[in-house]
Amino acid sequence: MREVETASARIADKHGNDEFTVSPSRLSDIETKGLVPSIYRLYSLAVIYRRDLREILSWYGVDLNATTADMKLNLPPKSHPSELLQGASVVQMPIRLDPAFDPRRTNNLGRMVEQWGLVPLAYLAQFASDKYTYGYVGSEDFTMYPILPPGTFLQVDESKNRILQGMWRSEYERPIYFVETRDGYTCCWCTLKGDHIILQPHPLSPVPVRVLRHPQDAEVIGQVIGIAVSLGEWRAAESLPDSKPDSKGRAALN
Repeated sequence: MREVETASARIADKHGNDEFTVSPSRLSDIETKGLVPSIYRLYSLAVIYRRDLREILSWYGVDLNATTADMKLNLPPKSHPSELLQGASVVQMPIRLDPAFDPRRTNNLGRMVEQWGLVPLAYLAQFASDKYTYGYVGSEDFTMYPILPPGTFLQVDESKNRILQGMWRSEYERPIYFVETRDGYTCCWCTLKGDHIILQPHPLSPVPVRVLRHPQDAEVIGQVIGIAVSLGEWRAAESLPDSKPDSKGRAALN
């Protein structure tokens, strides 16, 4: 304990602050009485014992890697730069995908992830939540272009799988759904008409409207509640093949 006091005194002397000093009595109280050390003494103890300050904070229930998830609990009203994300050291994210993953097709990433792991990247910890699934807009899927260009990653809330009907003031207010069809997955606006579902693309998209039986031929996985997109890295929509109606009179993309 005397050695800890001497070492902490050197730290206090360097920084010109006696709060860094850890006396034998204070160290004893920390070890035996559950006394919570101050931020200064936590720093000194981390340096002296060669332990990561994050680890020591976690012993007291403060997990700095959870800050990215806790940010959603308090949303500031104005746009602002954030440096908090730089503090995350590790997060849970997919580290191995199914070899059958095809980046050209829209997919349900929740079914393609074979293994989650700890990776030193920020703001992906929430991906490990069971509440959500994650989708990927294929490089050849222009259904919601230009709102959701090819290559967009989607966060989908599976609890919101009932199609909402109503009048929407703008295209950004209207819910976008992640839908599984017999041909694969798609991301679009949806409308129910009897036992059929209308898969409505964006008006500027080259993809036609589709009408399918619901839920036999089209199942709503959930509502898109978050996206991650890299701008300017997709090819022009005009390069897509022309769309023609199929033999049943329903529009289909060739």
